[in-house]
Amino acid sequence: MLKPDSGPTIVSAAAMRAAEAAAIAAGTSALTLMERAAAGAARAIMAFAPARHATVLCGPGNNGGDGYGIACRLDEAGVAVTVAADAPPTSEPAATMARRWTGPVVPLSEAPAAPLIVDALLGTGLTRPLPESAQAALDRLQGVGRVVAIDIVSGLDADTGKALGRVLPAELTLSFGAAKPGHVLGEGAFVTGRLAVVDIGIAIESPLAFTARPQLLGPGREAHKYARGWVMVVEGTPGHGGASGLAGLAALRTGAGLVTLAGEGGPMPALALMRRNDDEAAALLTDKRLGAVVIGPGMEADARARGWLKRLSWAGKSLVIDAGALRLLPRGPIGAPAVLTPHEGEFTQLFGPVGEDRLGAVQAAARTSDAVVLLKGAATIIAAPDGRTAINAHASPFLATAGSGDVLAGMIAALIAQGLPLFEAAQAAAWLHGEAGLRLGPGGISDDLVASLPAVLAAL
Repeated sequence: MLKPDSGPTIVSAAAMRAAEAAAIAAGTSALTLMERAAAGAARAIMAFAPARHATVLCGPGNNGGDGYGIACRLDEAGVAVTVAADAPPTSEPAATMARRWTGPVVPLSEAPAAPLIVDALLGTGLTRPLPESAQAALDRLQGVGRVVAIDIVSGLDADTGKALGRVLPAELTLSFGAAKPGHVLGEGAFVTGRLAVVDIGIAIESPLAFTARPQLLGPGREAHKYARGWVMVVEGTPGHGGASGLAGLAALRTGAGLVTLAGEGGPMPALALMRRNDDEAAALLTDKRLGAVVIGPGMEADARARGWLKRLSWAGKSLVIDAGALRLLPRGPIGAPAVLTPHEGEFTQLFGPVGEDRLGAVQAAARTSDAVVLLKGAATIIAAPDGRTAINAHASPFLATAGSGDVLAGMIAALIAQGLPLFEAAQAAAWLHGEAGLRLGPGGISDDLVASLPAVLAAL
């Protein structure tokens, strides 16, 4: 049995501005917040990349104000700092921070190369292409020094991760208050580098968070196979039986006490799996001990698949709907407690194009289907109908292999059968699946993902 933990909070740009406004209304000045941001960022920078010389790129807004404050702190620590800016900020509190800087200032076009580059040009409020002068400076500094981005890499949309120009990739990004979606979505997933959050004393509430490492509680002394969770996997067509076999094995390896394959597929992938034909398996749907059903891996859009979906729509069991079964779903409520696990092509077929706002698209899909929707990708997005949303960035490109999604479907079903709510089960399984992928390495296949799960669980 697993206990999921809540991961770090993620906030949209608008929600962060609202939180800052609330803190200011409650008595903390905007200048105090900026001073905290500068001090915390400077400490993090010195710990990450101590350098004797630094160039700090400062823009005309609050991000630039943070940059001036950081320049002051680095100067106090003995770093030779040059600020590159075309004009100082004119609005408070950034203007005050800029006046405090008495060191050298050069135009962006003359920003010197240095072992440390601090990008404080444009922050989370950017919604249009980079200004020409900023773009030229970023272009000139490509590959120069170690880059630390302040709040977000300049040129990224904070909510979608879309690049609004040719960005300067960072080794470290320091986000104030909380992470932003753009750090891990879109281009942000590839240019943010290591992400760290600097606490500036603002209360943050958000329905969006990262997934986190779950806790392993283990079965009790009196546990039996049904208490550990019973999962059924509806097999696909005989020529694609490996997909449902992977799902079934993954459910067992994730702790399910019993897994039944429904169908007449090929050879059994493990002696521990049970098999029943369709009629026998359908009769088991009335058994209260059956906790979750996986349907879709290896499945064709045929009469048998439609028949199983119809049975399951009234059976009252929690469903994990994947692959072939997704193509048979109508638009609208699923009619049963369900987790849908599409990749982008399947998502598009069912809900329409994902578009640039991946978060919004998945959240809308969850509301439309009245189901938990897990959109697989470099950063997996999981949304519940009530608006709760999680992003799993704990993953590896080695997961891009045939059968990986089938393994994930079986893992989710096992956790549901063990008693986790659907949203929490999807989050925990996504994290564990990512951890298995990180262990996979070159040449690994989905069978190896399944084989690694006991070690992944034992390490929790």
